[in-house]
Amino acid sequence: MSNAKDIMETNIITVTPDTEISRAVKILLDNHINGVPVVNDKEELVGILCQSDLIFQQKEMPIPPIFTILDSIIPLSSSKKMEASFKKLSATSVEQAMVKDPVTVTSEAPVSEIASLMVEKHFHTLPVVDGKKLVGIIGKEDVLKTLISKE
Repeated sequence: MSNAKDIMETNIITVTPDTEISRAVKILLDNHINGVPVVNDKEELVGILCQSDLIFQQKEMPIPPIFTILDSIIPLSSSKKMEASFKKLSATSVEQAMVKDPVTVTSEAPVSEIASLMVEKHFHTLPVVDGKKLVGIIGKEDVLKTLISKE
């Protein structure tokens, strides 16, 4: 049975938390990838930036639902959730838009586990780590390639 180390890409395209959003978009588009790992200066994984995180910036800021009674305004949604949405909408750096503490796999993870994560959690890209160090990346195409070798 194949493991992550058998199918992962080790020539990894990465960005840092201080990379500008416009630069990150260019990297994703130029390389035809859905997501890019975010690493610190020690090559440790600190987040992941996906196309969906960037597309989020194009949506309109919703007006929060409120309830008024006796001249008091009572918000019906979490102010923390609103604040997080606002920060993501106005992000100018990768750190502001990335998913912190992303789901990862180890190099020994079986392909079946990787496929399950991708299908059940709708992930397109999974970082492969050894401790905190990024050692590889697996995309849906990498998993699909395992079907070809079975023929």
